[in-house]
Amino acid sequence: MQTRWKWTRFVAGILAGFTVAGAAVAGKMSIGHTTWVGYGPLYLARDLGYFKAEGLDVDLRVIEEGSLIMTAVAGGNLDADASTLDEIMKYRAKDFCFKAVLVLDESHGGDGVLVAGNEKSVKDLKGKTVALNEGSTSQFWFSILLAKEGMTPADVKVSNMTADDAAAAFLAKRVPVAVTWEPHLSLSKKKKQGRVLIDSSSTPGTIVDVVALRCDYIEKHPADVAALVKGYYKAIEYMKKNQSKAYGIMAKGVGGFLKDPKDFADAAKGVRFYDKAMNVAFLGTPEKPGAAADLIKLGSQVWSQLGKLKMDLDYATLIDPSFATK
Repeated sequence: MQTRWKWTRFVAGILAGFTVAGAAVAGKMSIGHTTWVGYGPLYLARDLGYFKAEGLDVDLRVIEEGSLIMTAVAGGNLDADASTLDEIMKYRAKDFCFKAVLVLDESHGGDGVLVAGNEKSVKDLKGKTVALNEGSTSQFWFSILLAKEGMTPADVKVSNMTADDAAAAFLAKRVPVAVTWEPHLSLSKKKKQGRVLIDSSSTPGTIVDVVALRCDYIEKHPADVAALVKGYYKAIEYMKKNQSKAYGIMAKGVGGFLKDPKDFADAAKGVRFYDKAMNVAFLGTPEKPGAAADLIKLGSQVWSQLGKLKMDLDYATLIDPSFATK
């Protein structure tokens, strides 16, 4: 999910990413992403040969910085970004067109707020220092939690750091509150240091990962986009019937802190993987937009208030639902 950092993986990913210049040719697609359990099915589809069976060679590259992935997409060194819908909204501009064509997963407990005291609700965080990554999904989600309680970001003292660093600072007792994600939530429980005040299961459909492709790629290679979606759907169906085997394949593919199948399985408990029916429902159609339209509207409100948007955004600007039903 947005800006999920590990610099060693980032260096390797970015070097690999820029060795191939220009846009992908027919039958090839490059996708950048950070380390997150929700991107596992992309590796499952690749390693089971589902993409190739559809005539598509998918190159998956781990780059642990969302802004650098989008820079690579804008420069034609990557074709797509796998990230949260809210995250990519900040990069859409009149001279940088991309659209989401596939929904991968939603965080359903995988993101959370860690507290060290006896706080009972988000209201009790008023005036406290909160470690979170500004400009990331963590800030987006936390802003929504604050708004639900009639609060604003000004009601807390934000300490800007990555989600990994926020968790580390919390466990080291340097901050009383941290907005982070798995595996840090589970680690806090295991170490019995603090607790999860609230997690993303309380806000279903808010933190949603998608694959967003450059508009010129979609226009030039529609068959390849359709192949991506079909291959992904096959992987989801395989996972439903062969969960243990699928988790082993995905853990190896995603790697990083998820390289152990057990850790991958634990992290997977905090997400909902989207199959074809869920994609169709979430994306909807231009005539009858799905929940994606509501999330984009919410994202526009939040990011506008935080001064992060480059242009006015709506469903038509960010979503291409035409491949979901193919």
